Amino acid sequence: MRAIYVDKHLPRLLLVKALKRLWPDVVFSPLSPARFATWPDPPLPGARWVRVRNRLCGICASDIALLMAEADPTIAPAALPGTSRFYLGHEVVGEIVEVGAGVQHLYVGDRVLMDTRFQGATCLSQEIEPCCRHCAEGNFTLCENASLGVAPRGEGGGWGDTFTAHETEVYRVPDELSDEQAMFVEPLSTAVRAVLRRPPQPGNHVLIVGCGIVGLNTVQATRAVQPDCHITAVARYPHQAEAARRLGADTVLLREDPFDVVATLTGARVYRGMFGNRMALGGWDVVYDCVGSAQTVHDSLRLARGRGTVVMVGITLAPLRIDLTPVWYQEVDLVGVYAHGAECWHGEQRRTYEIVIELLRAGKLTTDGLITHRFRLDEWRQAIQTAMDKRSGSIKVVFDYT
Repeated sequence: MRAIYVDKHLPRLLLVKALKRLWPDVVFSPLSPARFATWPDPPLPGARWVRVRNRLCGICASDIALLMAEADPTIAPAALPGTSRFYLGHEVVGEIVEVGAGVQHLYVGDRVLMDTRFQGATCLSQEIEPCCRHCAEGNFTLCENASLGVAPRGEGGGWGDTFTAHETEVYRVPDELSDEQAMFVEPLSTAVRAVLRRPPQPGNHVLIVGCGIVGLNTVQATRAVQPDCHITAVARYPHQAEAARRLGADTVLLREDPFDVVATLTGARVYRGMFGNRMALGGWDVVYDCVGSAQTVHDSLRLARGRGTVVMVGITLAPLRIDLTPVWYQEVDLVGVYAHGAECWHGEQRRTYEIVIELLRAGKLTTDGLITHRFRLDEWRQAIQTAMDKRSGSIKVVFDYT
């Protein structure tokens, strides 16, 4: 087994954080908690476990944040016990090569996606009965028993050749989906879940902040869920702006400040106070913040109309200093979204993966043109640098194992 992983090792994390500004490559050095390692394939730890050989895996910003030691040890998830090693790579499609004696509905040769394993243990993967309320609903990322540590955890991840998982932690791929489409089911699910957390209404004005792959997926998910809305997207690079238009954005702001155009696009009024203080009255009905920095959350709250909504799709893994007074003064809803789970879809409770696959089949979501770079695993440093530097023209960078 080969894999890239990050150990939960606080002294190394703090050391890398301290040295990174002067020595950026410290994240690839022996001082780092990150490793690229090879070891013998571990045995399956239980009867309901499977082994998966990877075919294609995307490079996600959350993986990069862990690799680059960007996570702050004082954020809320860091207070929880549980996972001590994070195997990177969760946007992965692979093929089952071994099944335990107790596996009933998966077979050698099946293509599968990593489902819940990257987010942590669940009642199902720990074989806990009865399930907590969230696992019973299918929202496994909210599992109340995730940190109990009463069952083994899988080894390996998408940034490697194989991984092991409990049978409930993978999802079988329909035969008609290509590997590229299958790999995108996971990242598209985050976007669809974000939109379904606060779906726009007909005629609404929607703002999408950020046009990396999360933002671009949110553009097309918004268009798929509500065709009759006006979508404004904020991009940093021309290739992102072009992709946003192709995926359904009506207006793309490349160099324009959203405060300078909010009046024209939504009819809001912008007021300017001391020290660069700005506030819009009126504004966008729904804002999907796909960056999650202090600045973007600050601006998003001030650009949403009264009783509008800001959905945090992106996140910075560190405490942020943010003015939350629009939540009070304008009754703006601030909503979070993490990964995928169960959604209300046309009056039925459905898994996010099922909804994404349905929309892909209907042509309302697409993966065309989104993979811009492919690398072998032994080119991992170049792959990560390409994914981080959007001047490379990258949208989605992948490891290709076929």
